[in-house]
Amino acid sequence: MRSTQRDVAVVAFAQTVHRRSTDQLSEVELVLPVLHDVLKQTGLTTDRIGFTCSGSSDYLAGRAFSFTMALDGVGAWPPISESHVEMDGAWALYEAWVKLRTGQADTALVYSYGKSSPGSVRDVLTRQLDPYTLAPLWPDAIALAALQTQAVIDAGLTDERALAATAVRSRRAAEANPHAQLRGSAGVDELLEQPYEVRPLRRHDCPPISDGAVAVILAVGDTARALHPRPAWIRGIDHRIEAHQPGVRELTESPSTRLAAVHAGAFDAPVDTAELHAPFSVQELILRRALGLSDGSDGDGATEVNPSGGALAANPVMAAGLIRIGEAAARIHRGESRRALAHATSGPCLQQNLVAVLEGEQS
Repeated sequence: MRSTQRDVAVVAFAQTVHRRSTDQLSEVELVLPVLHDVLKQTGLTTDRIGFTCSGSSDYLAGRAFSFTMALDGVGAWPPISESHVEMDGAWALYEAWVKLRTGQADTALVYSYGKSSPGSVRDVLTRQLDPYTLAPLWPDAIALAALQTQAVIDAGLTDERALAATAVRSRRAAEANPHAQLRGSAGVDELLEQPYEVRPLRRHDCPPISDGAVAVILAVGDTARALHPRPAWIRGIDHRIEAHQPGVRELTESPSTRLAAVHAGAFDAPVDTAELHAPFSVQELILRRALGLSDGSDGDGATEVNPSGGALAANPVMAAGLIRIGEAAARIHRGESRRALAHATSGPCLQQNLVAVLEGEQS
């Protein structure tokens, strides 16, 4: 859906320092600092937020309706208009965007969080799979990503050295990101000497296990301009889904990403920044191809991909997609980007994909 009236912008973004484990913190304690941060950035108080929406997973928390406890971080008073999605926070942002676009609110608080450390997130994610034919086999997230990676290698689209180079670039870019969990990387040759996790994936091809939280504030029109001197306007946003069963999909491509990008207006003009939610190294290649992102080898200006380090540097499940939108918006806020693309994914092997296009204020 492209924005044609009641323009909506990201006016504040905050995230935790992502860690391998936050055993000492509850979900409320994880979320509370980022909620306070975004409110402080805008000068807003809870009673001036028109809508609140969160994204998380009860499966990660291990208890039903766990998100209601995280609401303690928002506060019990005054009463709020609130919603929750059992998805990455990027989809919570989409719901909030619709609320603002349709005139039901002028401001929105969106937050999400995930603690992957308490259990085996590889096994938890099998609960996304078809419950009759696939989930009983317990193919974990890394095994499914390995199948996708091998399909891309067999198609002649990449090799293990190129995948290692992607990991090196991402984690070295994260050196400038104080919130990243993994910062810096050994060279490609050294990485290729490491053993396989699940062939052809080595540890550097896989995301770290991360605990973290993120929050953003959205606002419309002149409200956004009053809250931030350089709002990041959401010019288009769309999400699409593919078949549930990976076995009936062409795993070397991501047609849902391309379709979402078309409807979000991503191909209307070049983007200078792209924050891609690619938890596995091969998925960045697939997404680049779907989005037509140049690496500069054809003589065109290259799009800077994952300058934050991306999900290979920190991957708090249920928050990493919203972080991509926040990171893209932050570059516009700082004047480092004019037109940015943000992507989020959910499900095995890039099953469901969301694309947002953000722009700075037009002079």
